[in-house]
Amino acid sequence: MTTPDIFISLQLALHIVLSCILTFTVAQNPVDTYAPTVNVNCPETSGSLVRTFTPQTQVLNTSEAEYIASRESNVISNAWSNWLGNASDIGYNFEDLQGKFPRIGIAVGGEGYRTAQYGAGVLLGLDWRNTTARDEGTGGLLQVASYLSASSGGSWLLGSLLMNDWPSLLELVYGNGGNLSSWLLDLDLIVPSSPLVSDGGNQAYWGSILASVESKATTGVPTSVTDLWGRMVAYHFLNQTTRGNFYTNQTSHGAGQLWSQMSHLPNFQNHTIPFPIVTADSRYAGSGITTNVPLNSTVYEITPFEFGSWDPGLSAMLPMHFAGTYLTNGLPANPSACVTGFDQASFVMGTSSSFFNAVLNVTEGTFGFNTDDGDEDGMKFIFDQLLSHTPSSNVMDAANWPNPFKGVNSVTFQDSSSDRLELLDGGSNLEKTPLSSLLVKARGLDVVVVIDGSADDGNLWPNGTSLITSFERISSVLSSSHQPMPPIPGTAAQFVSTGVNMRPTFFGCNLTQGQPAYPIVVYLPNAPPLDGSAPATNTGNTQFSYTSMFTAVFINQAFWNTLGGFKPNTTSPDPNWGKCLQCVAIDRAVTLRSDFCSQCFAQYCYDPNNPPSQSELPGRQFAFVNPDLGGLQKVTQWLEENKGRLAGIIVTVILVIAGIVGFIFWWRKRRARRSRYSRVDELRDDDEPWRYYENRSLELTRRMSIT
Repeated sequence: MTTPDIFISLQLALHIVLSCILTFTVAQNPVDTYAPTVNVNCPETSGSLVRTFTPQTQVLNTSEAEYIASRESNVISNAWSNWLGNASDIGYNFEDLQGKFPRIGIAVGGEGYRTAQYGAGVLLGLDWRNTTARDEGTGGLLQVASYLSASSGGSWLLGSLLMNDWPSLLELVYGNGGNLSSWLLDLDLIVPSSPLVSDGGNQAYWGSILASVESKATTGVPTSVTDLWGRMVAYHFLNQTTRGNFYTNQTSHGAGQLWSQMSHLPNFQNHTIPFPIVTADSRYAGSGITTNVPLNSTVYEITPFEFGSWDPGLSAMLPMHFAGTYLTNGLPANPSACVTGFDQASFVMGTSSSFFNAVLNVTEGTFGFNTDDGDEDGMKFIFDQLLSHTPSSNVMDAANWPNPFKGVNSVTFQDSSSDRLELLDGGSNLEKTPLSSLLVKARGLDVVVVIDGSADDGNLWPNGTSLITSFERISSVLSSSHQPMPPIPGTAAQFVSTGVNMRPTFFGCNLTQGQPAYPIVVYLPNAPPLDGSAPATNTGNTQFSYTSMFTAVFINQAFWNTLGGFKPNTTSPDPNWGKCLQCVAIDRAVTLRSDFCSQCFAQYCYDPNNPPSQSELPGRQFAFVNPDLGGLQKVTQWLEENKGRLAGIIVTVILVIAGIVGFIFWWRKRRARRSRYSRVDELRDDDEPWRYYENRSLELTRRMSIT
């Protein structure tokens, strides 16, 4: 047998052994609560399970409307009072604003770990619970928001906040030392234990993930690579997983946590949480599109109460509890053909970030990930295992959702004749921040805050592409169902030349009579530090691990930029930025703008007739600088986690060294003694002192005998 043949045989043997290990692990894992329940009795209703409407008759789901009304009446009014005080600092009287508070929404965009961290840093700067943000005047905007939408990596942040019952951002990211573990971003999303496929920790991790997905597959519900992806996300962002149990089967690691059960959480019941929305794009079922999808592709939203789309082509919603059910014209095949438990939180988060249509080569099973850190090999291995255990008819590079809208709007809905929906990353149409969901006419928002962490240019900073896409999509596809957007720069080049891609900007400050009513858009793009220090927040989409030190630096930079605003032609923060943010938030409730707020709007508003210039932002560094080069923090963390084992190794090494030193001393002493004896044997007689005294005695005796 030749050397290559031996090598191939060894590889095959390794693959078989690892497969056996995974099969055994799958059989042992207690994570099958990921499986939906099929053949459930459907609600006894004389009509359709699907709610349909038109752009002209759209209304909110009853539960959503009740939630918003209760939050705005019982929670937000007090939050406005906390944030603005008596409003005299911004030139108003708070009593005059009562009952006229604007409705605000926040959109968190996404592209992996980067945007989850960027969103966390910005929300931390908008959170009243953070004393520094509160003192600077920015903390409080989060509390007065009615809606919070997210997609892709932003959905990881939102899902983590929701399923952990709305903790502070610092507790969420770093843990609280008690019942809340930190985000585990230093453990690689795909190969957390080591870059080696054969590593035991990786095998345990993948085994549990495969067990979850296979439990779903055995029910007959289709699965895909998105199921694997969502379960990986769960380990790093949902509760039930800690460093201590990460590679064990002690918990279900987020399996069984349902999006439709979010309403049972205490802070949701208390209306503390802005109403959450997660979005996902779609492609025409069976099209196999591997590029960006067109603007008219249906965009879906997922809330605690409903799944569906406000797009004019569909205009239909299904109760979230029954997501995963096949329906035709809104009806099941039989009274017990409903499905529940499909809306796993990890699957929702995975669906919104499912970018595999662009990176997965299904034929070869390759992903185009970095091969140096093991992500490519790891993802390929677990994907191959999934293929060997699931039906080959499944579409693997998109999230498979059974289509509940079959037969609905057959003329305008792209998937009206399909049994499945193929859902993709929320930025697949280039609208990377889910602004459109907040502009649905029925929601009636006055202010929308856009947290844009996109990596558009060569240095991985935003260049306005997401806002431009939203503008184009609303103008061309959603004009009948959504509010219009205010004027913005028309191209990415104009976003860059005006500098509004690198600083906070208000769009739509001045409505003129006769114009369609649009909300004010507050744009908060990821940008270099104001003071000109080295940036650390412009990382790549497929960086799947961050050391603890890296995360701390990252979030710190996003946080201080959120608190800083900008001062034209300086590298200093704006001491009035917090008050200016209060001005724009309350602006639609006032009839006459105060002098102070007018000054703020002159600085922060985009005027298409007199645009600003990027030259007003001097001294910024744009090239990324790794804040933890060499992974010093990871080394420190490894030492901490392995200190017991390391102590034993150190003691062993000391004993071995002591033994070696002792042996050397013994050997040298023995050698010296043998050397001394050898020299005695080699001495001549006249060199031996006792010979002198013996000869002297014989000479004296001889002389005495002669005498």
